[in-house]
Amino acid sequence: MNVFRILGDVSHLLAIIILLLKGPPLICLTLLSSPCHAGISGKSQILFALVFTTRYLDLFTTFISVYNTVMKVIFLICAYITVYMIYVKFRKTFDSENDSFRLEFLLVPVTGLSFLENHSFTPLEILWTFSIYLESVAILPQLFMISKTGEAETITTHYLFFLGLYRALYIANWVWRYYTENFYDQIAVVSGVVQTIFYCDFFYLYITKVLKGKKLSLPMPV
Repeated sequence: MNVFRILGDVSHLLAIIILLLKGPPLICLTLLSSPCHAGISGKSQILFALVFTTRYLDLFTTFISVYNTVMKVIFLICAYITVYMIYVKFRKTFDSENDSFRLEFLLVPVTGLSFLENHSFTPLEILWTFSIYLESVAILPQLFMISKTGEAETITTHYLFFLGLYRALYIANWVWRYYTENFYDQIAVVSGVVQTIFYCDFFYLYITKVLKGKKLSLPMPV
C-alpha cells in the first residue's frame, strides 16, 4: 500500500464525514434558514450505497488486511446512514423537486457494460465491475442538481471537492503501482479517469470561487 492510496481513502472518508455533518439535529438547529439536506442529491447517495454494496461482497469471501476490511465496513455503514438520514430522518428537508435525475439512464447502460466488459464472467466479478462503472457516473445526479438550482452551499462544495480529490489521488495510486508493481487494471483506471473528468470544471470553480469565500453559482439551464 502506498501513500496515494491512503490519502485517497482519507479524502474519501472526509467527504463522507462532511456529508454526514450536514444532517445531524445540532447542525440543523444552527442552520435553521437552510434545510439540512438541501442541495444534496439523495439519488447520488443511493448510487454510492449500491456501489459499495456490490463492490464489497468479497468481505464474506476474501481477507486482504485489517485496514482493508475496516475501511470497507466504514464506507458501507456510512453510505446507508446517509441514505437513511436523507430519505427517512430528515426527509422533510430533502429537496426532491430538484433531485430529478433519472437513474435508469445510468443503471441500464452500466449494467449492460458490466456484462460485456469484465475480467471474468462470474457473479462476484460482474458485480465488482458494475460497481466500478457505476462509481464513475454516480456523482452525475449531484452535479445535475447543482446545475438545476444554479448554486451550491459551501459545505456541499467541500464534500464534492474531497470526493473528487479521492479519485484524483487514486489515479496517482494506479500510476505508482504500475511503475513499482507492474500492476495495471484497465477497467478501474479508465473508469477512474472518466469520473475525475466530471470533476474538472467543478475543481476550477472551487479554487477560483469557494476558496476565496465566494458562493459557488452556475448559470441556470434555459
